[in-house]
Amino acid sequence: MHLDFYKYQGTGNDFVMIDDRALVFPMENKKLIGHLCDRKMGIGADGVILIQNHPDLDFKMVYFNPDGSQSLCGNGSRCAIAFAKALGIIKEKTVFETTDGVHDAFFDGDIVHFHLHDVKEVSQFGQDWFINTGSPHYVKIVESTDKVDIIPEGSSIRYSDRFEGGTNVNFVEKTKDGIVVRTYERGVENETLSCGTGVTACAIASSFFNYESPVKVATKGGELTVSFDQTENNTFENIYLAGPAKFVFKGNIELSKNN
Repeated sequence: MHLDFYKYQGTGNDFVMIDDRALVFPMENKKLIGHLCDRKMGIGADGVILIQNHPDLDFKMVYFNPDGSQSLCGNGSRCAIAFAKALGIIKEKTVFETTDGVHDAFFDGDIVHFHLHDVKEVSQFGQDWFINTGSPHYVKIVESTDKVDIIPEGSSIRYSDRFEGGTNVNFVEKTKDGIVVRTYERGVENETLSCGTGVTACAIASSFFNYESPVKVATKGGELTVSFDQTENNTFENIYLAGPAKFVFKGNIELSKNN
């Protein structure tokens, strides 16, 4: 079996994109998804994204982590939107469905603005926060993100008994112009160069230490902006994650029966 694919990245968060409007991709094959994401034996990516037809909306986005699990992916959504535009499915704005429901988005030049669902609950653990932005995120403030040993420190929180099903873990450094974020991603089980839902959770948390929307967020893969409206009861509305989504290359991979 030969599989055509496209590679996209959003601030270093990279994805294998597949036009699956004919519904031929075997979505139940978690081993195949892991193989496609493998950086030595496969294509290499932080996740696999399928674009499918939707009966009422512009398209349906199906997202898989490398372990085959599904979750909302902010940067993946921005890349899917850019891919859908390249396929001619949409133009400058869209309404589509993904893991946690229906979202809208629009383009401003080459910047994709992705609208996330409202955040109605923020939990605080001492000086840290737990915020679900479509995917669960633990937000920990540190003096310097460069000094954090991401894998052991992130995994110890990710697998903590406090979080049923685990959580993503974000380390945040305050700066004069915004915040710096490094993220250990659940499902990837490693640090990624950027995490859209994580960046969004960190920007929301920053409002509790006097940062105002829009918040500039620096990641290893580049800069993102998160804007939001905060109500008196600390509900966050009109949340937009904005940043570039870039086409990298396209190709074809031959899949064996063992994949």
